[in-house]
Amino acid sequence: MDHFANFHWIEAVGWLASILTVASYSVATMLPLRLLAIASSVCFAAYAFTLQLWPLLAMELILLPINLYRLWQVLALRGKLGRAAATTQSDFSIIKAYGKLQKIKAGAVVFERGDPVDQLYYIAKGRVSIEEMNVDLCAGDIFGEIAFFTNSATRIATARCSEDTQVYSIDEKQFMRLQFEDPSFGMAVMRIITHRLIENVGKTVKTASGDVAQASEAM
Repeated sequence: MDHFANFHWIEAVGWLASILTVASYSVATMLPLRLLAIASSVCFAAYAFTLQLWPLLAMELILLPINLYRLWQVLALRGKLGRAAATTQSDFSIIKAYGKLQKIKAGAVVFERGDPVDQLYYIAKGRVSIEEMNVDLCAGDIFGEIAFFTNSATRIATARCSEDTQVYSIDEKQFMRLQFEDPSFGMAVMRIITHRLIENVGKTVKTASGDVAQASEAM
């Protein structure tokens, strides 16, 4: 009788493990997927050990630490995103660890309007002027990032060094990798793009208002 009761108990654990495995394939996000996979591995390990199914037990003992590690990665990434969202100051210095250093003389053009997009730049020293937008950038700023988000994949303005300048450049592949590995970097880029777009819209509205006022005075 005890053996019969034990058999049904462990069979229920096996069915639960199977249900949890199927459920892990039905979820759309990583956190519940990893939690379900861990629960499934624990149940399958208990099932396999009780019934002495050694190949199944070996597989689950391998899968369990893998899923625990992936769960830790997901939680760590969520923590980074939370800290990045709470940070108000943008820091792009991480680009120096991935980028290629370039030393550019005063007056030299980094890129011209209409050039194909190939790099994002971080200013380590010096100043850069974005001519069409009348924007001056200094050490600690980035430029050339907006073109990565346009369909045309061409530069929308000319960047010229106002003085001897040192910049670090990364390509689009490195840019995407940085955004994935360091959420604070991605959040900082989004903030700077939003800030610059709002500034451009404000300048456009101001210019348009001035033109209307001049036209009214002329009439």
